[in-house]
Amino acid sequence: MKNKSLVSINDYSKEDYFKILDLAEEFQKNPKQKLLENHVIASLFFEPSTRTRLSFETAIQRLGGKVIGFSESGSTSVSKGESLKDTILTVSRYADLIVMRHPVEGSARYASVVSDKPIINAGDGSNQHPTQCLLDLYSIRKTQGSLENLNLFLVGDLKYGRTVHSLLIAMSEFNPVFNFVSPPSLRMPQEYKDFLDKKGIKYYEHNEINDNIKHADIIYVTRVQRERFSDPMDYEKVKNAYVIKNKMLEGTKDNLKILHPLPRVNEIDTDVDTNPKAYYFDQAENGVYARMALMCIILGVK
Repeated sequence: MKNKSLVSINDYSKEDYFKILDLAEEFQKNPKQKLLENHVIASLFFEPSTRTRLSFETAIQRLGGKVIGFSESGSTSVSKGESLKDTILTVSRYADLIVMRHPVEGSARYASVVSDKPIINAGDGSNQHPTQCLLDLYSIRKTQGSLENLNLFLVGDLKYGRTVHSLLIAMSEFNPVFNFVSPPSLRMPQEYKDFLDKKGIKYYEHNEINDNIKHADIIYVTRVQRERFSDPMDYEKVKNAYVIKNKMLEGTKDNLKILHPLPRVNEIDTDVDTNPKAYYFDQAENGVYARMALMCIILGVK
């Protein structure tokens, strides 16, 4: 895994997941280790981000590394017409590792081809978000004790939600049952359902949240992403399709945890926040440890 880019979650194997999760657990117990003191990490965010960018930068600083980069492309030479290729070729001369978020699908793969330094994909359009997936795997294993044989409900925007795309691919290694809950216009893309069919993994599609959630181990909620809609009216029709409320969690399994990659708009009512089954803010914290582990493994310091 040393010097190996992470563009898609299936760039790494099941065994690689475990290496990262085990090291993340070690970092959670002892997060202040100056393993990146002699390293510079470039944080290139061409698209807005709060948790992903700040958790990466927190991870780098806790490890003693240095951060360079930008949080929006308007203040860079991209606004002057510089190509992605030229940006990456330039920044790769300054940094040991590049973390990149970009609105165009395939941009991270392209960057990994032109760069002689490893690339970590922090989200490319509606394609994938592999580091979110790693912290999701860490959160699921931490709360369930295992990744095997779980019943997962993926709720909300399954068409454009890159986090659920990555999670589906990774969790397919662990014999899950998937329940997809979404409006018809935001269903899980056919290519991902074909992927599950080939692996013989069960999945069910629902238009509504119903009593089936009483069997859930994980409910993974996503917001309907306004920025992915070209027609604002299409967004208005589905933006409040599902709202998880405290009352809905009555009679659910004791081990159930509610996850959300955040930001939340209104798809989880704030009355859920005090429920012990709510785990989304702990999940966000777990991103620091998972990203610490990933960077250390790629840079060969652990």
